[in-house]
Amino acid sequence: MNGGMTTHDVRKRKGADKLVMTTAYDATWARLIAGSGVDMVLVGDSLGMVIQGQENTLPVTLDDVIYHGRAVARGFRAAGTTWPHLTIDMPFGSYQESSRQALKNATRVMKDVPAESIKLEGGWMVADAVRRIVAAGIPVMGHVGLTPQSVQAFGGHRVQGRESEAADKIFEDAVSLERAGCYSVVLEGIPTPLADRITKRLQIPTIGIGAGPHCDGQVLVLYDLLGISGPDFKPKFLKRYADVHGTARDALAAFAREVKDGTFPDEAHSYSGIAAGPAPTVAYSSPGAKKK
Repeated sequence: MNGGMTTHDVRKRKGADKLVMTTAYDATWARLIAGSGVDMVLVGDSLGMVIQGQENTLPVTLDDVIYHGRAVARGFRAAGTTWPHLTIDMPFGSYQESSRQALKNATRVMKDVPAESIKLEGGWMVADAVRRIVAAGIPVMGHVGLTPQSVQAFGGHRVQGRESEAADKIFEDAVSLERAGCYSVVLEGIPTPLADRITKRLQIPTIGIGAGPHCDGQVLVLYDLLGISGPDFKPKFLKRYADVHGTARDALAAFAREVKDGTFPDEAHSYSGIAAGPAPTVAYSSPGAKKK
C-alpha cells in the first residue's frame, strides 16, 4: 500500500511522538480520517458490535474483515498520496488452531487487502503463530490485557491485571510478543501502573485503550470517540469528542417533519424542466406489423 505509514515508522515513534490510532470500517470514514492527523487505523473485529449489531466480536469472520479492509484501503487511496498505517484484526477462530492456520489466514488477509500489518490477540499462547507469520514477512501487532475475543473466559469486559499474579502474567505476555517479533502491542483494560511498567520494559511501542497515559500511543473505537454509539455506552476510559448520535437524530427528525408537513422538497431543492403541456403523440407499431 504505497504511501502508508510503515512498521519502521511506527517503531521509531517509541518514546518520541505519541501514536494516534482509531478504527475504521468503510471508505467514507477512511477518507475523513486520512487527513486528520491520525497515524494508524485498525479494521477491528469491533465491527461485529458497531456495524453488525452483535453482542461481542466472536461472530466476525475473516471474510468480514477482508471486506471492510478493502473498503478502508480504497478510501485511503481516494484521499491522497499519504495515509495512516493500516492494520487488520485477525478474528476469533482464524489463528488459534495452529501456527500453520494463523500463517495461512494472515497471508490471505495481506494478499486480499493492501494493508501494512495484521493484529492478533493473546500472549505467550500465540507466540509461535507470531514467529511464523513474522518469518514469512508479515508484520504483526500484538494485543494483551482485556482481549475481547476472550470475553466469555473473562466473564465480561472487565479490567485485567489488578492482582499481582495476573499483572505479572500480562507483563510476561507482552514481553513474549516482543520476543516473537511483534512491532507494537495494544494494551487494553489494564491498570495504569502495569501499562507504565510494560511500556518501559518493551523496545516496541505500546498503544493503550483503557490503560492510562504512559503508553506510546492511544486508540479508541471511531464510533465511540465520535459519540455515534450513543449516550448509554460510557466506560471510564472513553472520552467523547463529538455527539454525532445526537446530531444525526436531530437531523433525521427534521427531515421527517419537513417531508410530512410538505416543506421539503421546496423550489430550491427541485429541478426545473420543460414547460407543462399536452403529452406528445407517439405512434408505435410491432416489429412484425406490415406497412400500409
